[in-house]
Order: sequence, then structure tokens, then C-alpha cells
Amino acid sequence: MGWRGILGFEFGIVQAPLGPDISGPELAAAVANAGAIGLLRAPDWECPDYVRELIRKTRTLTDKPFGIGVVLAFPHEANIKAILDEKVALLQVYWGEFPKELVDEAHKAGVKVVHQIGSVKDAEKAIGAGVDGIIVQGHEAGGHVIGQDGLITLLPRVVDLVGERNIPVIAAGGIVNGRGYVAALALGAQGVCLGTRFLATEESFAHPAYKRNLIELDDTEYTDMFGRARWPGAAHRVLRTLFFKDSKLIADHENEVNQPVIGHSAIHGIDKEVRRYAGTVPNMTTTGDIESMVMYAGQGVGLIKEILPAHEVVKRLVEEAKSFIRQEFQGEQ
Repeated sequence: MGWRGILGFEFGIVQAPLGPDISGPELAAAVANAGAIGLLRAPDWECPDYVRELIRKTRTLTDKPFGIGVVLAFPHEANIKAILDEKVALLQVYWGEFPKELVDEAHKAGVKVVHQIGSVKDAEKAIGAGVDGIIVQGHEAGGHVIGQDGLITLLPRVVDLVGERNIPVIAAGGIVNGRGYVAALALGAQGVCLGTRFLATEESFAHPAYKRNLIELDDTEYTDMFGRARWPGAAHRVLRTLFFKDSKLIADHENEVNQPVIGHSAIHGIDKEVRRYAGTVPNMTTTGDIESMVMYAGQGVGLIKEILPAHEVVKRLVEEAKSFIRQEFQGEQ
């Protein structure tokens, strides 16, 4: 079954890379120590020395394998070179092309490649490139959402496309507990990828007010309101916070550039202004009008009732899934 592990890890559970720096060394290492797949998030600008530091810091916190996520929509060549030099276990890529020659390069360095996709067409490309795993992101997912299809229909189509090939398919979008894990397994996935659930952990670098909102609020919305200048055409799913509900949708031709500065954050060691309608969530260092900043979340947020240690999230997922299968499908024998 799925918790027997994938890609050389003990469990088929992936902690999604949470931007811009929410899945830092503490979270990725805690997930790795629990036997699951912890993913750092590479910065959206070239800084290979910093990327090495990030990886090395994580290695001081765990001796287990882990990975790092790179958004291909931003400059990344030097960062990926540093990642391959450091020989992390897994490179997760998203939102762009990652052709066979780049996958081959990673394989030469001993690094496995997992591509996150949101359509059958992109799954075909990933299979053709020779990736080691595919994350299928459903429209339910939080943060930047690449496709329009729900997980329950997209996932089995990708599973059928992969067929007999040895490429684990990993389900993402709206999964927060053992029931979601089992549902994904029933649709043919070999693993699950969780973002919002790992965002609401003790080790996540999200601001406490952001974490509190994840517990208190239940509704999300798919929009393109935030971060238009920095990442054009990248729609996203956000928490329906008071700010979001009260704010008048900004005109289609407008973006965050001409908006007032509402706070400051240190992101990957660099001080940055946060403007209203910026696409950057508040982290532990953020000051200013936190409640007016974007807060990404997937549709599963309504099922999240408490902040947990990351190892507890992994443990509960496995235990709930096993017990659900025992009770529902095998009867109490």
C-alpha cells in the first residue's frame, strides 16, 4: 500500500514546498525525520551560495534524505546547479518546462526529479522527459494552481497514462488526513502531497496570525488578485480573510506595484517591502498589517482544526489511513 514508501523514502507522503520560505530547514527536516518527503523551497531569484547554505543547514537537523522545490517561472539555472552539486535526494519542479536533458543531468548527479503538473498534456511531457515521479495538482490546491481540473478526475487519467511505467503518481490538492490519503490511493496514486496541512504545523515558518487563520477560517477562493506584477498569469487559491472579503477587486490592468507598502519581511535573508496585493505571505519575520496580506490555503483547510508538530501530521496520516482501510474495506477481522 501507499505508506510502504516511494522514491526511496519510508512513507509516500510529501510536504509541498511552501513559498517563499515557509518550508525552511526546520519543517523539511522534521518531515524527513518522520520518514516522509520534506521539501525546502528555493528562492525565486538566483542565489546558489544561499541555496547551498539552506541545504547544509537542513543536513544539520536531519541525516535522512530530503528535497527542494524550484519554480521554473523564475530564474533558476544557477540554483539548480547548486542543488545538484549538493546531491539532495529529490528535486521537485513546477510551473514550466523541464526537458529530458535537464532530467538526465539531475540523474547523473544522483538526484531524482519529481515534476508537479496540472493537466494531462503536462503529464505526457513529464513522462517523456523521464522523471522519477509526478505530482498531480488538483484545482482544490492552495497557493498557485496550474490547472483547472479537480483531483478526482485528473488523477486517474494521469495514473492510466503512466500505466506500467515505474513512475509513482502523487496526489495533491485538498488532502489533509487519512481519509484523503485513502481516497487518493483508491484513485491510483502511490503517494500524497500536502501543503496547507504542513503550513499549519509548529515548524512551518508562517506568521502566527496566518496559522491562526488557517484554524479559524474555512473558506477559500480561486483568484488572480495577488502578485500580478511579480508572477503574471499565475492564479492562486487564498483564504477568504476579512481583508479579502472587504477588498474591492482591483481592476484587471492594475497590480501591486502602485499600491502602498503595508509591511516588511526578511525573505531568504533579504529585507523586502510588502505592498498591498503582493503575492507574498507573511512569515515569522513579517511586520506591519499582517491581516491585509495574502494567505494561501487549499480547500481542505476546513478540515484543519489544530496546529500540530510535523511528525504528528505524518504519524496520523499513516495511522488514519491504515485504520480506515481496515474498518471500511476489510471489516474488523
